[in-house]
Amino acid sequence: MSMKINTNSPFFYNAHDLPRRAGEMREAALEIKLLDNLGIPLLSVPSGSSVSLGLRLESVDEGILATGQVHAVAIGECTRCLDSITFPINQMFQELFEYEAKPDRKQKSKATDTDDLDVDDAFFLVGDFLNLETPIRDAIVLALPINPLCDEECEGLCVTCGEKWESLPDNHEHEVIDARWTGLANWDSSNGKNPEVTEK
Repeated sequence: MSMKINTNSPFFYNAHDLPRRAGEMREAALEIKLLDNLGIPLLSVPSGSSVSLGLRLESVDEGILATGQVHAVAIGECTRCLDSITFPINQMFQELFEYEAKPDRKQKSKATDTDDLDVDDAFFLVGDFLNLETPIRDAIVLALPINPLCDEECEGLCVTCGEKWESLPDNHEHEVIDARWTGLANWDSSNGKNPEVTEK
């Protein structure tokens, strides 16, 4: 997955000090300030906050193997009661950033759809730079629950009044009136007349 260097992106990391000899290694601790929300609609690490990244880079024959430990805090809403929640993230990723696309690999990529997918999923160095945005984004999304909850025992909201079930009495209920009988709601049984209907 090759791309141009975006000097405004906080996700580009310069690995110029890592020798390109197999077995060489460097470690770094990074604080990445987000320009946009990172996560899913209901739960995400908000823009303006920071993602802490412990990064280990290893030179291998094909390129640079990047191993990262992502720490962040996502903010969102409980899917049952809509209360605000925070969700700590501690997720690892590991990706190989290749020096360049190999000619024989490019030729194979034209042969089958499977090889096309392999090339699309590959990461490549851009000069001395690694673009860590996709690995970090994927790590965060994979760490988030599909249906975030404030508590596993959350009972949610009453669908009629919208109050939290945990704060309502055990006998809480609402009278349900069949819409077909709403016209009789004001019927005066003593004289058999509906007060809302005036006689001409």
